[in-house]
Amino acid sequence: MAISLSKGQKVDLTKTNPGLSKVVVGVGWDTNKYDGGKDFDLDASVFSLNAAGKVASESDFIFYNNPKNANGSIVHTGDNRTGAGDGDDEQIKIDLSAVPAEVEKVAFCITIHDAEARAQNFGQVSNAYVRIVNEASDEEILRFDLGEDFSIETGVVVGELYRNSGEWKFSAIGSGYKDGLGGLARDYGLQTT
Repeated sequence: MAISLSKGQKVDLTKTNPGLSKVVVGVGWDTNKYDGGKDFDLDASVFSLNAAGKVASESDFIFYNNPKNANGSIVHTGDNRTGAGDGDDEQIKIDLSAVPAEVEKVAFCITIHDAEARAQNFGQVSNAYVRIVNEASDEEILRFDLGEDFSIETGVVVGELYRNSGEWKFSAIGSGYKDGLGGLARDYGLQTT
């Protein structure tokens, strides 16, 4: 049975699931009734962070245009441009045993593509979640439903996998950014134009 997390809650991942090495991180969302006439395209992205909380290079920013990190231990499976249908809208596969040793934390984010130009924000999004599934058994290990706490934000850090004493843990973050992907990238050490 999956653990349902609350904002700010942390949980052991590998210690309580011995032998767990390959996981699928699924993110999903629905959009509320929206009459702006433009598509609503949310994107999952991942930042592989060092001990300073920054990416070491651009290859540590994983998204639909850079679908895997340098050694292939973190792989984005593809862009869903509509969010239609049930289940995960986008997924990231991670081989925990192969994540480079210098990566201390893996942050999972959801942003709205062209949010400013399309006058869209997370106040128009509902049922957003992140979940972690054991790839070998297809069993859902944990789930964090973000709730409806957002209004003007165009990006959200949904959660983080992080190393602690040789084990992997997950932290439910749910922190919004009003300047979307640009703000996230800047904070995580990428140069933005």
